[in-house]
Amino acid sequence: MKHPAFFDEAPRIVVRDPLADLLGAAEGGLLEYRYLDAVRLAGHSCPTVAGAWLTARAALRALYPDEPAERGGITVQMPAAEDEGVTGVIAQVLTLVTGAAAGNGFHGIAGRFVRQGLLGFADAPDGEAVRFTRRDNDKSVAVALDLSSVPPSPQARALMGAAMQPNATAAQRAAFGVAWQDRVRRLLLEHADDPAVLRVTPLA
Repeated sequence: MKHPAFFDEAPRIVVRDPLADLLGAAEGGLLEYRYLDAVRLAGHSCPTVAGAWLTARAALRALYPDEPAERGGITVQMPAAEDEGVTGVIAQVLTLVTGAAAGNGFHGIAGRFVRQGLLGFADAPDGEAVRFTRRDNDKSVAVALDLSSVPPSPQARALMGAAMQPNATAAQRAAFGVAWQDRVRRLLLEHADDPAVLRVTPLA
């Protein structure tokens, strides 16, 4: 798969998954996720996917400052319904990284490693923020994403209009793709730790 080079430069997320360890899928249960994994899951790269990626990263760093986060050891509460706006896309990326799943998640083995029911919709008590909670100590953080300070390329709208035409050329489509990914690149490489973009609020 050929992809923009900056995908490989984006921050990576390392987690420890006890289930992966038990089943021999990863030594020590350590899993390293890359932004490209989120792109493959979603089937595209956009500010929403990148924002969800950085939201997960910010939350896990806050909850587990000195060690890899425990995948499957976190509940995630979304502030909106699963079919509202881009909530579903964001939730899928968060499930990838945290293991928290809705009703269709893994039921567990002998009462352990349950992922089902760890992701909820329209039940976050913090407005526009997503709440993440450790199951072992109930420590919680809310992460709010604000992309307003990372605007699209000035040419993106016009280039999109041209690229969406039935008779658009390959060059026009490629030009739009480059402009579109420019915002994603800036978000991932220049604003991954920007408090104006990611507001992390400890709750407990």
